[in-house]
Amino acid sequence: MARIAVIGAGMGAMAAAARLAVAGHRVAVYERGDTHGGGVRRLARDGFAFDTGPGLLHLPAVYRDLFVKTGKESLEQSVELSQVDPASRHLFPDGTVLSLPNASRAGVVQALDGAVGAGMGERWSDLVNRAREVWDATRRPLLEEPLRPDWRVLGRDPYPAPRRRGLFRRGAGPATLADVGKRELRDPRLVALLESYALAYGFDPRRAPASATALPYLEQTFGSWYVRGGMRTLADALYERCRARKVEFSFGSEVTRIVEKDGRAAGVELADGAVAAADSVVCGVDPALLAPMLGGTGPWEEEDVRPGAGPKPNAGAAGGGRGVGRFTVCLAVRGARPESAAHRTVVHAPDRTAELAGVFGDGDGRPRGTRTPCERPTVTVLRPDDPTTRPDDGHEAVTLTAAVAPHGPVDWRDAEAVERYADRLAAVAEAAVPGLRDRTLWRAVRTPLDTAAETGAVDGAVPGPVLAGGDGEFLRPANATRLPGLYLAGGWSHPGGGLAHAGMSGAMVAGLIVDGADWRGSQ
Repeated sequence: MARIAVIGAGMGAMAAAARLAVAGHRVAVYERGDTHGGGVRRLARDGFAFDTGPGLLHLPAVYRDLFVKTGKESLEQSVELSQVDPASRHLFPDGTVLSLPNASRAGVVQALDGAVGAGMGERWSDLVNRAREVWDATRRPLLEEPLRPDWRVLGRDPYPAPRRRGLFRRGAGPATLADVGKRELRDPRLVALLESYALAYGFDPRRAPASATALPYLEQTFGSWYVRGGMRTLADALYERCRARKVEFSFGSEVTRIVEKDGRAAGVELADGAVAAADSVVCGVDPALLAPMLGGTGPWEEEDVRPGAGPKPNAGAAGGGRGVGRFTVCLAVRGARPESAAHRTVVHAPDRTAELAGVFGDGDGRPRGTRTPCERPTVTVLRPDDPTTRPDDGHEAVTLTAAVAPHGPVDWRDAEAVERYADRLAAVAEAAVPGLRDRTLWRAVRTPLDTAAETGAVDGAVPGPVLAGGDGEFLRPANATRLPGLYLAGGWSHPGGGLAHAGMSGAMVAGLIVDGADWRGSQ
């Protein structure tokens, strides 16, 4: 029985801990905060409850496998899981309303033809069929296996661009997701739909590789799922599964140093000076924070962070930086939730160019802080039909989210600026919830600063999933590092962010520790 020290109690870290405990190891988790779940948080007040992290689950098979492999109770026996239908409703600036059914390719085609125009469903379907080829080509090496020594092959974009017609038909295929939309979809509403998936995951469609088409394919093929009580309920269930497997948790325990002995990780040192010996160490926090723990002086020194057979520590940049942040507004709303209300509504920005410039920059060399943020950004409105989120049926809990730059053009330390930005989101959201501002009893606002405080992520950025292409820019550090006995789990390591991807990272780390470096995923 080996001793395993886990740094952080996020979803990837707990997924690894549960699997390692079942394998017979003694696992101890050290979390600097006062609770588990990482960015999967819940705000509760006056009978209202809100998810302040992810609002939906995609690829639930990841957690089904985790719960099957770690105990007698299945995922469905541990939480109440249901499909969201429609999967999403989209409101476009020209007044077009599009409702996409959950996990129904034929239904999506029909919905697009009816809302956008005849033939538009087929055009979208052709793109999703090509995205399926991306998924088939990259699913195992990108999502189910640790990064291989030849990881650079994933820097080539597998998207099968259709052949052009005419004189230049042999030209190069699309380089970015924006190129795909412009060339293959053409209709501005379809382009906005495609790019909204990238934005939701924190990617700049002008830089994200064409392989990002796998994001809408994933959602439309495997569906969108909601856990009664919110995603925090899933984090609670995983925490309880870890405890049932005798995983030890220490909250308020900040790890300041990774102990090395004989050239390998041998434990962790806590802020109070205590040392916990271990045979292996799993880092479930942002690898940017590892350098000081390893005796380095800065968060981005490759020789200090020492990633394994994977890209540099700052890889996976979402559009040229560390990533994007999330601005969230939780609204306690007077009035019953209409039966016709969609769980998720996306209100698209009227000026997508201005929005992307405000979040990612526009390449003109000016710092973000000198520009004005988008006046009407794309806003995702979540209205779960869940009695546990409201005090009674005469009220509802509404959550608004938008992608923002973690630092600038808004100073998130400026309380007045934060409230003004919250006002913007509420004004946009009235397209989905008429009279929203007049019906609001109170609101709570969360910025990237809150994310940074809770998760420790630099600048409060939220990691997106890994993508093939872009010369490896959209990959993340490998799970096995160059320091023997030190492993990385969670959204900032392979295979990237999101609930499902975090669960995959935990499975990979457990496999590497239990079966060794030759482990290549579940067969």
